[in-house]
Amino acid sequence: MAGISRKYPMLRRSQAMWASRRVWQPRLVFWAGAVSIGLISVLFAMLADRAQALFHIVTGGGSGWRFYLPLIMTPLGFVVCAWLAHSFFPGSQGSGIPQAIAARHLRDDEDRGHLLSLPLAAGKIALTVIGLACGASIGREGPTVQVGASLMLQAARWGGMAQARGLILAGSAAGIAAAFNTPLAGIVFAIEEMGRAYESRTNGLVLTAVILAGLASLGLLGNYTYFGVARDTVAFATDWPLVIACGVIGGGFGALFSLLALKITRRIRRWNALQPLWRALLVAGICGLAVAVIGLASGGLTFGTGYAEARDAVEGAPLPAFFFLEKFAAGVLSMISGIPGGIFAPSLAVGAGLGSTLGLVFGTATGLAALLGMAGYFAGVVQAPMTAFVIILEMTGNHDNVIALMCAAVLGYGTARLISNEPLYHALSRVFIAEAIRRRRAEEQQG
Repeated sequence: MAGISRKYPMLRRSQAMWASRRVWQPRLVFWAGAVSIGLISVLFAMLADRAQALFHIVTGGGSGWRFYLPLIMTPLGFVVCAWLAHSFFPGSQGSGIPQAIAARHLRDDEDRGHLLSLPLAAGKIALTVIGLACGASIGREGPTVQVGASLMLQAARWGGMAQARGLILAGSAAGIAAAFNTPLAGIVFAIEEMGRAYESRTNGLVLTAVILAGLASLGLLGNYTYFGVARDTVAFATDWPLVIACGVIGGGFGALFSLLALKITRRIRRWNALQPLWRALLVAGICGLAVAVIGLASGGLTFGTGYAEARDAVEGAPLPAFFFLEKFAAGVLSMISGIPGGIFAPSLAVGAGLGSTLGLVFGTATGLAALLGMAGYFAGVVQAPMTAFVIILEMTGNHDNVIALMCAAVLGYGTARLISNEPLYHALSRVFIAEAIRRRRAEEQQG
């Protein structure tokens, strides 16, 4: 062996390098970070489910005098979440995906720390769970992205790794993959939505993070499809009018959601500038009351993520004809309220409701129409068509509708671009980038 080492000095140096702590420590910390994203994503999912179940129990399951408790619970919960977010966890408001995108554009580690940190991740989880416990129309998937990016960025600090932008991307992808059990969607999301200027050298980071987070999630929950297994398939001739309708109408409604959310959020931010806390609490309370009224009018269907309603539609149970409009309104109000919470699951529920209604109009199977509606609407909201059809494909386990889902997603994206050429998450990320620049300039002036 010694002779081989003398004959091949490069081999000896390679062995010494791999035995070096400087080489192994960053890798071990990175792997531990990816596994922790999977474990925490599962814990987050369990807490979110328990929170929704608690809300259902407290409100009497839709009957008796307790059915009207949301008129008090929901606005009060919104105000508490808004106060905690403003006072103790600034930067936790909203989805969490814009914060992760903004952090990738910021160069200073301190600026990134205002958007991605362990305390902020803990606050994000806690406040999202509180929001679901009071009936907010929010999801946990977007927050999981911010949590995953925060964990990976902290791992980078502990491991002495310099690739902060790539690690944020990897943590975000791992968060999506673990939240939905959709590894391919996590990778596509990283390329299409998180990293518009994607660098191929981050491939290894993203793939490794997704694999390890996915393995951790599978170890706890086993293999599953988020919405069960969809059985219906698109007939070549008879169902294509539905594909076009779901794409165009879904994309139009998705763009409308994005447009309303951006315009109203900007106006609220300008109005809040004089008295940030009190006006933020007032907006949260009003939005919470409106969400409660919509929830009561819908028979309680619009409270929470909308996961159960979307799954029912995918499995073939038609939703009420106007459910998608009620869920749409509840989603807009929850988003502009300023409380932490994502839009992934509520958007999929709106899309499923829209598809269910269009399925009744076209006389098509509800399950198939719900899938196509989800693809069209979700692509319209986030303007990321590849992420839309891949995530729905993986969540339903039906690979017979690939072309139809792709068409619905592309039509939704194209329609949305005609109405609003400003992608929602990237437009919101610029708000956080501008705040970081203002904070940095203020600190320089004081210094």
